[in-house]
Amino acid sequence: MRVLVMGGLGGMGQGVSRDLIKQDKIEKVILGDINTDPGRMQDKLRTSEKVSLIKIDVNDHQGMVKAIKEADVVINCAGPFYKTAVAVARAAVEAKVNYIDICDDYEAAEILFASDIDNAARAAGITVLTGMGSDPGTNNVIVQWFANKLDRVDEISLFWVVSIAELAGAAWDHSLHMTIGQIPQYIDGKLVYVEGGTGAETAVFLEPLGACQVCYVGHPQPLTIPRYIKGVKRVVIKGALIPGWVDQLIKEQKDTGFLSKELIDVKGTKVTPYDLTLKLWNTIPEKRDRGPQSSGLKVIVKGERDGKQVTYTADMAGRMAPGTGLPASIAALMLAAGDVTVKGVVAPEGCIDPEKFLTALLQRGARIHQTETIASLLTI
Repeated sequence: MRVLVMGGLGGMGQGVSRDLIKQDKIEKVILGDINTDPGRMQDKLRTSEKVSLIKIDVNDHQGMVKAIKEADVVINCAGPFYKTAVAVARAAVEAKVNYIDICDDYEAAEILFASDIDNAARAAGITVLTGMGSDPGTNNVIVQWFANKLDRVDEISLFWVVSIAELAGAAWDHSLHMTIGQIPQYIDGKLVYVEGGTGAETAVFLEPLGACQVCYVGHPQPLTIPRYIKGVKRVVIKGALIPGWVDQLIKEQKDTGFLSKELIDVKGTKVTPYDLTLKLWNTIPEKRDRGPQSSGLKVIVKGERDGKQVTYTADMAGRMAPGTGLPASIAALMLAAGDVTVKGVVAPEGCIDPEKFLTALLQRGARIHQTETIASLLTI
């Protein structure tokens, strides 16, 4: 199998590729990137005979179609995805090549499901699998795994935390963008829009992360999970950047206009405060506390089984690049093996077999800490 990894020289793209080159079924991994400086490539990829590097611009539709046709599957790791996912997916559909992304922006998911891309992919007989990273991705599959154990699912809470020691480049764009404006959550059985960065509560993650304050963020799960888990009344997602000073500063920047995307005049030059702020976040002084090199997920699913209320929880912690890259690599291999049969646009919880996926993830060294709590629905 030949795999084209868009954004192949970024941290997430290389995370995907490091796993792909280990697999016997993978013949070629093509790293596609706008910046083809070979110095950005990690040694394990540079020395692999399976790896090649090509220049691709996500704004060049025909160039993408031509490159994608040389692959059996394209994995889009070129964020931020509110700017790239739709364009790359559309090129993959035209090329009639299966598509996977690690999209964590709800706007792109909205468009992928609502646009002509879904019908075009079905007609072409290909899968457009969106959100196959860590969050969304692994936690969506865990949700489905727990849901399969229940007679009814009532509430789903998804929490994540990322240390800025793990952030660079486009990840900063997403991290700022996801807190701006009205973002989707699924509450009381309907989709509602809430102010990003509100709804603060404390979630406890595995060490070295511990207790963190999380707030509403704009991820796709409130849009996708109710499509597949019928009857669920609540799907909310909250996240945090650590150390704590980061989210506190982002809130102040938001409240004081530093994240505005409206053009302003600075000494005769038109700039947006958002672009300037984003540039500065990418140049944080080295002496500033960046937290541990770790990220974490927490999944809580509540429902009913055999007349009793059941609560499942799952926790994971580890490095962001492999945590995000491994799910996409596993999904590509599942596609090749015929384990993913859904055509058209689909989210992980709608097409990925939880048992097969989680088995593959655990075989790669991931660890999931899970609990089950059962309580009678009857009160005496």
